[in-house]
Amino acid sequence: MGSAALIDSSVPNESEPSQASDSGVEKGQSKKKSVASKSEEEVMAADKQKKRTASERSEQPSSTRKMPKRAAACKSLKEKSFSISEKSSLIETKKDQIVDEEIVAVGLTAGQDDGRPNRRITDFILHDENGKAQPLEMLEVNDLYISGLILPLEESTDKKKEKGVRCEGFGRIETWDISGYEDGSPVIWLSTEIADYDCMKPAASYKKTYDHFYEKARACIEVYKKLAKSSGGDPDISFDELLAGMARSMSGSKCFSGTASVKDFIVSQGEFIYKQLVGLDMTSKANDRLFADIPALVALRDESKKQANYAHAQLMPSNGSLKIGDEENKKHTESMTCEADEDEDAKLARLLQEEEHWKSMKAKKNSRFASSSNKYYIKINEDEIANDYPLPAYYKTSLQETDEFLVFDNDFDVYDPEDLPRSMLHNWSLYNSDERLISLELLPMKPCSDIDVTIFGSGLMTEDDGSGFHLDTDDGQSSTTSGAQVDGMPIYLSAIKEWMIEFGSSMIFILIRTDLAWYRLGKPSKQYAPWYNTVLKTARLAINIITMLKEQSRVSRLSFGDVIKKVAEFARDHHSYISSDPAAVERYVVVHGQIILQLFAEFPDDKIRKSPFVTGLMSKMEARHHTKWLVKKKKIEPKSEPNLNPRAAVASIVSKRKAMQATTTKLINRIWGEYYSNHLPEESKDGAATEPKEEDEVEEQEENEDEDLEQETLCLEETPKPHSVSKQPKTFSSEREIRWDGEPQGKMSSGYLLYKQAVIHGEVVVVGGSVLVEVDGLDVLPDIYFIEYMFETKNGGKMFHGRLMQRGCETVLGNTANEGEVFLTNECRDLKLEDITQPATVNFRKRPWGYQHRKDNIVADKKDRARAEDRKKKGLPIEYYCKNLYWPERGAFFSIPYDSIGLGSGICHCCKLNEDEKERDTFKVTSSKSGFVFRGTKYSVNDYVYASPFDFDERTEQATHKSGRNVGLKPYVVCQLLEVISKKDVKQADMESTEVKVRKFYRPEDISSEKAYCSDLQEVYYSDETHTISVQSIEGKCEVRRKNDISENSAIGMFQNVFFCEHLYEPATGSLKKLPAHIKIKHSSGSSGDPEARKRKGKCKEGEDIPEPEKEGTLDEKRLRTLDIFAGCGGLSQGLQQSGIALTKWAIEYEEPAGDAFRANHPDALVFVNNCNVILRAIMEKCGDTDDCISTSEAMELAAKLDEIELSSLPMPGQVDFINGGPPCQGFSGMNRFNQSTWSKVQCEMILAFLSFADYFRPRYFLLENVRNFVSFNKGQTFRLTLASLLEMGYQVRFGILEAGAFGVSQSRKRAFIWAASPEDLLPEWPEPMHVFSAPELKITLSEGVQYAAVRSTANGAPLRAITVRDTIGELPAVTNGASKANMEYKQDPVSWFQKKIRGDMVVLTDHISKEMNELNLIRCQKIPKRPGADWRDLPDEKIKLSTGQVVDLIPWCLPNTAKRHNQWKGLFGRLDWEGNFPTSITDPQPMGKVGMCFHPDQDRILTVRECARSQGFPDCYQFSGNIIHKHRQIGNAVPPPLAFALGRKLREAVESKSSIGTFIIF
Repeated sequence: MGSAALIDSSVPNESEPSQASDSGVEKGQSKKKSVASKSEEEVMAADKQKKRTASERSEQPSSTRKMPKRAAACKSLKEKSFSISEKSSLIETKKDQIVDEEIVAVGLTAGQDDGRPNRRITDFILHDENGKAQPLEMLEVNDLYISGLILPLEESTDKKKEKGVRCEGFGRIETWDISGYEDGSPVIWLSTEIADYDCMKPAASYKKTYDHFYEKARACIEVYKKLAKSSGGDPDISFDELLAGMARSMSGSKCFSGTASVKDFIVSQGEFIYKQLVGLDMTSKANDRLFADIPALVALRDESKKQANYAHAQLMPSNGSLKIGDEENKKHTESMTCEADEDEDAKLARLLQEEEHWKSMKAKKNSRFASSSNKYYIKINEDEIANDYPLPAYYKTSLQETDEFLVFDNDFDVYDPEDLPRSMLHNWSLYNSDERLISLELLPMKPCSDIDVTIFGSGLMTEDDGSGFHLDTDDGQSSTTSGAQVDGMPIYLSAIKEWMIEFGSSMIFILIRTDLAWYRLGKPSKQYAPWYNTVLKTARLAINIITMLKEQSRVSRLSFGDVIKKVAEFARDHHSYISSDPAAVERYVVVHGQIILQLFAEFPDDKIRKSPFVTGLMSKMEARHHTKWLVKKKKIEPKSEPNLNPRAAVASIVSKRKAMQATTTKLINRIWGEYYSNHLPEESKDGAATEPKEEDEVEEQEENEDEDLEQETLCLEETPKPHSVSKQPKTFSSEREIRWDGEPQGKMSSGYLLYKQAVIHGEVVVVGGSVLVEVDGLDVLPDIYFIEYMFETKNGGKMFHGRLMQRGCETVLGNTANEGEVFLTNECRDLKLEDITQPATVNFRKRPWGYQHRKDNIVADKKDRARAEDRKKKGLPIEYYCKNLYWPERGAFFSIPYDSIGLGSGICHCCKLNEDEKERDTFKVTSSKSGFVFRGTKYSVNDYVYASPFDFDERTEQATHKSGRNVGLKPYVVCQLLEVISKKDVKQADMESTEVKVRKFYRPEDISSEKAYCSDLQEVYYSDETHTISVQSIEGKCEVRRKNDISENSAIGMFQNVFFCEHLYEPATGSLKKLPAHIKIKHSSGSSGDPEARKRKGKCKEGEDIPEPEKEGTLDEKRLRTLDIFAGCGGLSQGLQQSGIALTKWAIEYEEPAGDAFRANHPDALVFVNNCNVILRAIMEKCGDTDDCISTSEAMELAAKLDEIELSSLPMPGQVDFINGGPPCQGFSGMNRFNQSTWSKVQCEMILAFLSFADYFRPRYFLLENVRNFVSFNKGQTFRLTLASLLEMGYQVRFGILEAGAFGVSQSRKRAFIWAASPEDLLPEWPEPMHVFSAPELKITLSEGVQYAAVRSTANGAPLRAITVRDTIGELPAVTNGASKANMEYKQDPVSWFQKKIRGDMVVLTDHISKEMNELNLIRCQKIPKRPGADWRDLPDEKIKLSTGQVVDLIPWCLPNTAKRHNQWKGLFGRLDWEGNFPTSITDPQPMGKVGMCFHPDQDRILTVRECARSQGFPDCYQFSGNIIHKHRQIGNAVPPPLAFALGRKLREAVESKSSIGTFIIF
């Protein structure tokens, strides 16, 4: 079945291969080229009859049919009349538009078709002429037709087209095709005579029928990935390795019960897979081997044929003389399976047999372990297990714990338990309603009805890091937390509903579930450990029994009694020793049987699961007459009752480690408190109306998966609708009285008379005032316009020019904005005076700035709020106020430019901005043709420019593994402008008709990766190679000089778009020579004179306004006196100080090791190792402002205990110019949505204290750093409230997301930042990214249709290449697993530019120490191939023997068995790529952790502390404190210093530009 090529149905001659474009199947694009070969079956079919007559073909367009890369599989060319029966009404129409003819449906959904139409189809069913649903495979023997909803191929903005058109019984289907090989996901195409259809989603009733073919297609894709070099595969792997890899990659599918069933399926479809892949050989890439020559694929085909032969022999009738092994029979069966000779009956028989095999596999999967244990759960009798547990004890704690109901949302609709959030629980205990410690065993391991036992829990909640327990370590010891203090949130849980064990070799993962969340259990509390040891001991025993059974040649040889005897023979020092008495062993196994049965049920080997031991154990358990609970998996329903945990009734207990309520100022407490009291109840009700997703649509998404997207948009829920000046005002009757009040005040340049005020229906409107304009046809509030000037047209029309003012709720602030606040915008337009409904009261509120005016401003604001509230009660119109200008396109709120608004002069500053923008976009060529102006920058002959790399080389396909995402990316090409070429027949030169001739300068990376590694990033090579390129390829200006003419910079981020050239490169010979004396490096004619032009993409804004390097040592008195809060080890301060603008004088850090590290690296700073809530309370007490301070009694007590030295050194308002920091947000990030009772939880958030520092000190500048999801989690509430708080204080605010990898580190790290500047200062711009880095354009959705990105993505070019792993750590000496030597020699000189910068003057290497892996993980590490992208999926499927004598599986059992729930566990046990980049730095690198890609590229170990520090951009001189866990945590929590440096340079530009600009807003 299936052919190896696609026949182009639109070409006249079917024997000729099709030609098509190769532009990819993407939104808005055509499909990729098709395979250009044919199979034997297609040729035979073509000989029987033609698809179309000659006349039909002559009517078809001659354009090429565009199809993706795929191998056509089947077609039927039989001409049959179609008479669909009533049975064909298989799909509910859902009120879709219905048509009878396919051609009509195709026409109604037309997009940008180029030749043959391509469409999507969803909600479809394939059926025969009688309307009976049929699998797609039946196309070989029957005609099949389609019923479904047809959609355009591209997503359409036309809602009618996007809704789709339903057409039933159309077709006939002529071919099917499989594509998606490059993308890694199968795409199935159906072709009729009229169009090609991309199959999206089958109808619900057809899904089970369609699944079979989809899994076959998926198998083709997966085999392709394993064998094709272009997809990271290895064509030299063995057949067994191929099967093992397929079992791992497909075991997560719901269609398979385990790896054994996957292998069985792959072998059964071997011939099918072979034909599909061989069909791709015609379009294979240059570095790919032909699939027909790959031994593993050939072996798969042959094995499939053997199975087919056996199956046919089994079906053959026997007369007693015929044997399967007979030669005669062998020849006969071989002839039967030859597809070319199959008749219709044989095809049908084969297809039916294949379908039955699939159904039996599905049935086996669904009935897996479907014995009595799956129907009911045998309750554990507490009396029987009591002797295996300690004497009764009660739960005790000194922590103040938070109610789980406050941490997780409880106002949801019914949904599946698998959709619940997941966290980690450390230092935990389980207890009953009397707080008596109780065994986890008493809970069911499956959701059951009528549970009569209630168990609660408590512990420290953290983010789930994927850790588990090593069974070969001490009892109760977590794999990640040994010796480390866990910094989590103390929490008490609601009733636990079920628990489960996931296991793999010596690693197990134990999870518990409440109605609100799943928790992975870390290390238990010391008091509960004895109760947990029994569970671990039983798990060990179960795994040992499984291992024992696997070692048997026949599992059935060991009965239940045999296993018990063998367990009784264990030595006393064996981890699973129970007793030497078989009776005692049997008792233990039976009473703890549910743990053992659950582990057996999870094991993928069917023989093990159904072994005599399991049967015997179940019989023994039932014989004890235990109570049985009915297993009933049900959806979770919301509950209104409170948490019944007894801890809820316990009074608050003072704790050293508890989550202290934030110390706040009254302003911050009011803003946040009022929001949660006024807005949240309504939101919660609205939010509960969301529909639950279908089970098949629920998929786990990894944090880093979005990095393959072209752009990433972080949406704020409930974003306001944008206001556009395109809206039409409502027209009123012309009878309204409108007249000018006063004489003309002058004329506009157009001659129109200007007026100061007018009377409209008795009400006066004036220039500089505001008015309401009702919008026609929309049920919204009227627009508010600020009047810039009023004028009268020549025909007597009375007009005004207004700037739109947006209400706060219409901005990014949403419902956190004050009802009476409006914001000036840069949207303006001319309107008729008759459009005005009435004047609006808008007061421009300008308060004096500074900490000394803070109290007076608070009093004034309080009076204004009271006045507004009084007017509201009396039903009077709202009096608005305005303090800022909102500019969403720049992601900022600016101070009002009072000197340029409401002048009445006929000049609008907004219009001037628009005109300047148009002027910048105007392209001009000088009269002498020696230069041109492009995007606001003047270019002249001999200038050095950046050009797009894609005009010189084809775009290189990027690597598929995450750590190699930058492989193939190229920086801009440095060129010298030689000539401007304009077409002679064009009178006015434009961009399309103008080209430029340039000289190309080569970079070291153009020669080789080795040359790039050992060369300076700023070095380029002269060449005689010239190119003529489009002027639109120019990306900006740069400079090329001799090396002696540029100064040496020590900072990693210091780059001023200046390169040096000392050599000549000859591309033809590849030789590199000293630059001849006669070649002079000419300087550019000059830089752009337009300051704003330098701020656009690619312009050399970096460095042009920066002082010369010799001036970098700015005097301390000119720096901003800085307070760093949540300082960590000081990464943010390090970069800011290095930029020359900040002088960190004070730092606050809670963790002592991190505080010690900060103190060691910033000896001049005063470091307070204390809770910031305590410090703020102490400062406000010292200043006598306790009446404005809201804090807990604990904070008051601890503040009173500070000694005199600490109190005297505390910073005071007026002393601090700059506050920066990254407040932790663990409580926020663990929540889906707040509910009515959440204010008590929010009060514990450190961001309130952080904002209170800003409010109380009122520094000139403020910088907040946080995780990139800061702008979106909790429906954007935290982000919006932060902006609202800063604006209420009077700050200008700018927000955005930056990717650290684009600023000089070899690491993917996206972080959100919020800048705030006083109204008397300049708001800093965002730094221009300097390095290419494959990251999406990080956009924030501000309102419907309005998005903002702080900086452009550099995936398409940047001034410098990406920093690689080799650049970062390539010269460090080799160390082994667990290396602990604190100091050592470097052993070799630095090689790369980065190494030279990062090493500095250091002669001794410190902290080159590595976490020690246990023996098993070390062996796994040694077995991971030393190639890019290798991870656990590349481990050989084999057993190993440990030094203890234990034989274990090399591949952790839990990984393939739980892959679907965990995104295939991508990256676990992963190696870095020398030419790639590091994944996001985390606080605890480990192979089974959240970011498992932590192995050195060449060495068998985890990355060292120093290597991780370098990945963050910390110089080698930087010191870290504490043990190795503390040091990794300090590094993982830090802001990369190069990113901080880039931010600091922009802050420095703003500070130094303030005095020369004369206004505080840059437009």
